[in-house]
Amino acid sequence: MDEVFAKDYLHSDLREVREVMLWKLDGLSEYDIRRPLTSTGTNLLGLVKHLSITEVRYFGDVFDRPFSEHTPEFSDADTWVASDESRTEIVDGYRAACAHADRTIEALDLDAPGHVPWWPRSNVKLFNVLVHVLTETNRHAGHADILREQIDGAVGSGPQDTADSERGPEFWTAHRAKVEEAAQALWLLPGASGSPDRS
Repeated sequence: MDEVFAKDYLHSDLREVREVMLWKLDGLSEYDIRRPLTSTGTNLLGLVKHLSITEVRYFGDVFDRPFSEHTPEFSDADTWVASDESRTEIVDGYRAACAHADRTIEALDLDAPGHVPWWPRSNVKLFNVLVHVLTETNRHAGHADILREQIDGAVGSGPQDTADSERGPEFWTAHRAKVEEAAQALWLLPGASGSPDRS
């Protein structure tokens, strides 16, 4: 496979999923983008903040291409947003981190060496890191999709997925009922495990 094609293909996919992450914030209140929607506190703006740090660490530190702006260390604090951190600050920080990452990706060949000290096999190539960050961003985009659906029902990769969908609330209510019915039917089978308390 042509190396330039492979790099452009992966980079294009990364750019697209970054925009999906930012779209997940559109139209939501400050509270909704920050509030914890899982038992572990996962929230939309915190995911964007976390991915900012990911972009900087992997496309900056790993290839000795320092990011000019301050970036916090990986910690429990990188997945949530304090009250004194603004949406604009987090979104602009993510865009700046992505722009820095883009410059690294554009400047280096796929076999350019890097070093990830927190990985067991720490000597890597740009290819390894590009695939890793694309995978990580897609993983969090999936999280964001579920969080956003919980807030206002918006799903997909952009506004067109919600606006152009012929599947309105009535469709999804009926679909969910069908899924629930199938799940409950299994509980009625002899010997089925994991059935809920029916008392």
